[in-house]
Amino acid sequence: MERVADPLAIAARRNGARSETIAFLLMLAVIVVAPFFVYPVFLMKVLCFALFACAFNLLIGYGGLLSFGHALFFGWASYVAAHMAKIGVISLPYPAGWRQWGWLVIPLPPLSPELAILFGAAVAALLGLLAGWLAIRRQGIYFAMITLALAQMMFFFALQAKFTGGEDGIQAIPRGRLLGLIDLNDQIAMYGFVAAVFVAGFLLIYRVIHSPFGEVLKAIRENEARAISLGYKTEHYKLLAFVLSAALAGLAGATKAIVFQLASLTDVHWTMSGEVVLMTLVGGLGTVFGPVAGAVVIIGMQNYLASVGEWVTVIQGAIFVFCVLMFRRGIVGEIAHLLRIRL
Repeated sequence: MERVADPLAIAARRNGARSETIAFLLMLAVIVVAPFFVYPVFLMKVLCFALFACAFNLLIGYGGLLSFGHALFFGWASYVAAHMAKIGVISLPYPAGWRQWGWLVIPLPPLSPELAILFGAAVAALLGLLAGWLAIRRQGIYFAMITLALAQMMFFFALQAKFTGGEDGIQAIPRGRLLGLIDLNDQIAMYGFVAAVFVAGFLLIYRVIHSPFGEVLKAIRENEARAISLGYKTEHYKLLAFVLSAALAGLAGATKAIVFQLASLTDVHWTMSGEVVLMTLVGGLGTVFGPVAGAVVIIGMQNYLASVGEWVTVIQGAIFVFCVLMFRRGIVGEIAHLLRIRL
């Protein structure tokens, strides 16, 4: 018997796509116009964290997997990109005997900024593969605790490793020339590059969540047992989602290192994992544009309320509690609910 699509479902899908297209065009317009009115460095920081939050939202909002250790990928991609852009030499340990280790040194010149960022994102994807392979064996709070434990382990490794600079971090990272042509020391050129990275990452995430793979992820989030009964190998889907999220988080961290010419322990600290959770929940969990709005709110508070010192964390906590109590869908989620559109 031939299947007939529900006209109401088709109309709702079209209206949802139309509202998301309009919102995307408005976001693009703001990105283009914003540097003429707002300090470009602040905007670049917002875009980096917006991409980080979107990557995290891909995992929790559409896969239903809460990670407390996403700073692992953000921070280590930052360190790797910084090292490759400034020094370039790769040293890999290998067993050279009983309780002895040797070092395989690969002499490379410092990489261009785009290659350093891609290298950092690739390392984040590899770390995501290893961490995800261990973590997805458990669910719920156990999954979250495993990711937190792995992140803390890598934080202490970053604190002790020589190439990370310890508490000083990696400083004075050269921005270099994009493709050997565009000088990224120019703030507008750097902003254009960061905006392009953000838009590319955002569109990739949008394509993933609206693909058949994304639909399976949503099914796993809603009812994993039923997805398994339909024949889907849910662990494979969750692992791939974890690796994608880690790679995009690494892309954001590597870009941030080039922008601020600094990679430090702050990027890999557990509070960074907490901040991205806060951004996602405040903006709207499981919405396309929610993490972007959440990043704008949280980074804006950190920047413009810096004069109050440590009290900014108290204010953030109060806003988080207020949003959870009054706007449980987040800022974008509540707007979408009121307007009856998809964002």
